[in-house]
Amino acid sequence: MKKVIFDTDIGIDDAMALLFLHNARDVELQAITTVAGNASIDDTTRNARYVCDRFAIEARVHRGASGSLGAALGDGFPDFVHGKNGLGDITFADPNHPEEKLPASDAIEEMAKSHPGELSVVAVGRLTNIARAIQKCPELPSLLRDIVVMGGVFMRNGQSGNVSPVAEANMAGDPAAADIVMGSGASVTIVGLDVTQLTIMDETFIAELAESAGDSGAFIHDITRHYFDFYQSIKKERACPIHDSSAVAYLLRPDLYEIDSGPVRVIDRGLAIGQTIMGRNNARYLSDGWEGRADVNACVNVDAAAVKSLYLDTLRLAR
Repeated sequence: MKKVIFDTDIGIDDAMALLFLHNARDVELQAITTVAGNASIDDTTRNARYVCDRFAIEARVHRGASGSLGAALGDGFPDFVHGKNGLGDITFADPNHPEEKLPASDAIEEMAKSHPGELSVVAVGRLTNIARAIQKCPELPSLLRDIVVMGGVFMRNGQSGNVSPVAEANMAGDPAAADIVMGSGASVTIVGLDVTQLTIMDETFIAELAESAGDSGAFIHDITRHYFDFYQSIKKERACPIHDSSAVAYLLRPDLYEIDSGPVRVIDRGLAIGQTIMGRNNARYLSDGWEGRADVNACVNVDAAAVKSLYLDTLRLAR
C-alpha cells in the first residue's frame, strides 16, 4: 500500500489526478496540501475541500503557500485555462470538509517524521510547500520514500515549454523552490511535458468516463468543458494532454515510462527562467553548479495508450 501526500494547486487536471489517486486500489491518501498556481490559495484550498466532500475523500486538507519563494514567470492565475474558480467555473456550494490548522509545509514534515521511509509525495503544482519543508527540516529528503513531480520539460520527443519556449508552468511558477527540491537528495522523478504531451485525452475519452465512471465521470465531463474550450482555441481541436494524472500513473505503474537520470538545475532568473536542465555527474563542466548534485529521474518516453487505459479502468472502480 502506497501512502501518499497529494501536493496540488487544484484546478481541472489536478482534480482528475485526485480522483485517480482516490480510486486506486493500492493507494492510501494521507493528506492534500494546497498551493497557489492554477488559482489563488483560497480557491485551490476550497476546491480540494469540495472534491473531498463530493467524493467522500477522508484525507486531511492543509493550506499551503500563496506565493513563490523567489522570482516567477508571470503573475496572476490562468483563469482562461481553468476558469475563475479553478474548476471550469462549475457551480457548487461552500464545502463542509474541514481545513486543518497546520500549514502544508509543517504537515509534510510532521507526517514524514511519523512515517519515515513510507510516504510518497505526488506534487502537481509549484513546489513551494515541499521546498519550505526541506528548508525547515533538512533531513526531510531521507524521510520520504519519494517525490513524483509533474513539471518541467527536457526537450525530448520534440516537446518544448508551455509558458515560454523552454519552461513548463509549475517550474516557472516557483523556480527557486523547484531547484531546492531537485538538489535536495530526495528520490525525485519528474513526469514532464516530454511525456504528458504525448498522452492525449479527447472528447471520446471523456465520453467513456462519463458513461462508465459514475459521478466521477460526470464531474470530469463538467469541469473539462472549459478546459477543452481553451485547447480548442489554441490547437483547433477538442483534445489536451493528460498532465497531472500522468504523475499518478507513474506512481502506480512506473514500468509504463522510460527514464533518464542526472543532476537537474532549474533556472531561477532571466530569459530562461523556469527551464529544467539535466546534466551528467561524470561530465566536466566549466560551471560548478552541477557539482555534488544527486541524480534526478526524468520520464522521457511513455506507453500513452496504457496510461489512458489505466486511468479509465481505475475510475470505473468508482461506480
